[in-house]
Amino acid sequence: MSETLDCWIYKSPRKDEMYLYLAREDDFEAVPDGLLQGFGTPQPVMQLTLDPQRPLAREDVTQVMQNLRERGYHLQMPPRLEPYLYHGNLD
Repeated sequence: MSETLDCWIYKSPRKDEMYLYLAREDDFEAVPDGLLQGFGTPQPVMQLTLDPQRPLAREDVTQVMQNLRERGYHLQMPPRLEPYLYHGNLD
């Protein structure tokens, strides 16, 4: 099995910073219908070659690769907002 893995990344038009990684370009067959309905029409962002030695900014690259191999897709959720970051410390 190859150490690297190609994937295609799509963004959600409905939710900022929500991304769908696919193992094959434009192959949404493995993605559950309910997820696609909530996600909206996927908008292509980029093709990327994943490598366990090159970390991703917000996802665990080995988990993404595992999900792509086992499920055919990986969903990256938007970051969780921490209100205190925007309204000052509560201390």
